[in-house]
Amino acid sequence: MRHPSFLRPALAVLAVFFLSGCSFLNEKPQPRLVIFVGLDISGSFVQGKYFDDSMNFLANYLYAHLNGLDGLEVPNAVFVGSIGGAKAGQPKAFYPIETFQNKSPAEIAAKLKELFPRNKLDPYTDFNAFLEQVSDLVKDRKMVLKPISIVMISDGMIDVPGKNGRHDYRSIDLYPLEKLSRNITVRLLYTSPEVGKKWEDQVPRRRVKIWTQDAVVMATWTDPKIYLPDTPIEKQDKFLAWVKNNVDFNVRMKRVD
Repeated sequence: MRHPSFLRPALAVLAVFFLSGCSFLNEKPQPRLVIFVGLDISGSFVQGKYFDDSMNFLANYLYAHLNGLDGLEVPNAVFVGSIGGAKAGQPKAFYPIETFQNKSPAEIAAKLKELFPRNKLDPYTDFNAFLEQVSDLVKDRKMVLKPISIVMISDGMIDVPGKNGRHDYRSIDLYPLEKLSRNITVRLLYTSPEVGKKWEDQVPRRRVKIWTQDAVVMATWTDPKIYLPDTPIEKQDKFLAWVKNNVDFNVRMKRVD
């Protein structure tokens, strides 16, 4: 059917708009999540029973997120560094997402052990120095307003004394993070029930959400009924569901003054 000549320009415009609209709808949205990982390489944690388990879990966790397995959110950026240093307040290096991309879980685990070897321990676990570096990096990289997940592999115990002594959990300062985003979650993994409760109940915060998971629970990820032996991680449906339910838990906000 031929259209009147005066309609043809309008129809051409509509055709271009329709085709470009279809192309736009088919485009995948750009990832927004930013993951920061802090590794506790102090003697108390490294020499404990859960350090090797935590490194292997982290390798699988990073791989699953980087590849978006079973709907896990693919991150826009990943940064991995240590919590603490040779002295209080010492800044440490953060390794970017490219360090871990295009690697298998076993290769990521090997890389983590290369970057954070057992024979180079940090005397201090300094959470405030780590969190301040996270805040600075978010602002420097213009990642403000993006959803941020801060995963800390640690027993959660404080080495640097606060105003009220060494175990002053109210001295943990989340203030640098409060104005960065409305969606920031701190996930403390491999802690104890006692320390985890102190983080959840005593650490002052308004917007930042805190989720802790006990080491004994974390260690169950290797259960053959959860992580199937001799099975590619892409087919580890039970493990990936376990991650969603026990690590990437959707935390409710709780204000602590």
